[in-house]
Amino acid sequence: MSCNGDAMDTTAVSGSFFSSIDLAESDSVFGLAGEFKACTAPKKVSLLIGAYCTSEGEPYVLPVVRTVEKQMANDETLNHEYLPIEGMEKLCEVATSLALGADSPAITENRVCAVQALSGTGALRLAFDFIFQNLKHNSKKVCISKPTWGNHKKILLSTGYQANEILEYRYYNSATKGLDLSGMLADLGALEEGTAVLLHTCAHNPSGVDPTQEEWKEICKVIVARKLLPVFDTAYQGFVTGCPDTDAWSLRYFVKEGINLICCSSFAKIFGLYNERCGNLFVVCSNATEQMNVKSQLKSIIRPMYSNPPHHGARIVATILGNPALRSEWLDQLKQMAARIEDARKILHAELLKAQDGRDWSHILKQRGMFTYTGLQPHEVAVLKQDHHIFMLPSGRISMCGITPANVEDVANAIRKVIGQ
Repeated sequence: MSCNGDAMDTTAVSGSFFSSIDLAESDSVFGLAGEFKACTAPKKVSLLIGAYCTSEGEPYVLPVVRTVEKQMANDETLNHEYLPIEGMEKLCEVATSLALGADSPAITENRVCAVQALSGTGALRLAFDFIFQNLKHNSKKVCISKPTWGNHKKILLSTGYQANEILEYRYYNSATKGLDLSGMLADLGALEEGTAVLLHTCAHNPSGVDPTQEEWKEICKVIVARKLLPVFDTAYQGFVTGCPDTDAWSLRYFVKEGINLICCSSFAKIFGLYNERCGNLFVVCSNATEQMNVKSQLKSIIRPMYSNPPHHGARIVATILGNPALRSEWLDQLKQMAARIEDARKILHAELLKAQDGRDWSHILKQRGMFTYTGLQPHEVAVLKQDHHIFMLPSGRISMCGITPANVEDVANAIRKVIGQ
């Protein structure tokens, strides 16, 4: 309406600013999740999104998180004032210690700078914005695993990297359904010095394939020899073995070897704080001066991007990790979640073997963490969705938390039927 109450045709006045905008492709995971939600089949199964759920298929709020939230609700000293640009100092302190160990020389020697980030995705975006703006003179390339989490490449493209600047190193061997170590080492060894290399600390997404400690040592040697910059995506620390220290072995080994690196941590999974967007980004530098300079640059990126991070999830994580009793409760609950995921692997493997058709499903037990590469082909995945209302990514990747005692028989029967066609 115009000021005098008459309708105004703004298109006639100036034309449409938005008529040339095309419809963007929907995100593959969330697009399929929308299809699943719209599916009216009485028996439907989602093996899509990497979110923990109970053996009954229900979302899970950690009891220790509930405890802290109740404490916060009754704490009249808390307010809604801005956090600093770099976020909550206590969160950064305890989160970095969780990743590296409190006695890490990098921490005690004041060589680590850390900032709160918007979960793992935000930490990765911030990390690669920092690399792109400050270190691109070292190498114009970034190298990611093949395959990798679908959002990694999108983050890099949004940061400013061109498609031909995003390289891939071999990682998953489809024949063995395990690690292609020789291919990985060869590809890393051929990279230009200064190239940033994205590594998964544990529970590789999407393959579920992790290097052994000895294989990590070989990877580290090549990283050092080629003077590459490792960026660790740490989204599942504790979801593999139930022990955060064990799951952080690769990251801590690189630090022990004196390597400069960047680590992006998420608390979405291991604290169940998915929608709170709580994460941590830290950079291991060579000395205190470097860490001060790096932190200043990270803050300069954060300020025009989102100014400062949210408080609620950060307070929960900082409180739990900073209190020995609450931390102990969290560790117990983390072990229970890791055990539930491992149990899902076992029951799916057992059901698939009931066919006694000679197929080898051992990779389901060997792969680690939340995800499994089943080996199913895209046309088989399509049939599972169409005929059996079982939803997974076209790659055959499944989220193990979608497997429950109530649905595992149906899932296994459907898979056997589809691959037998």
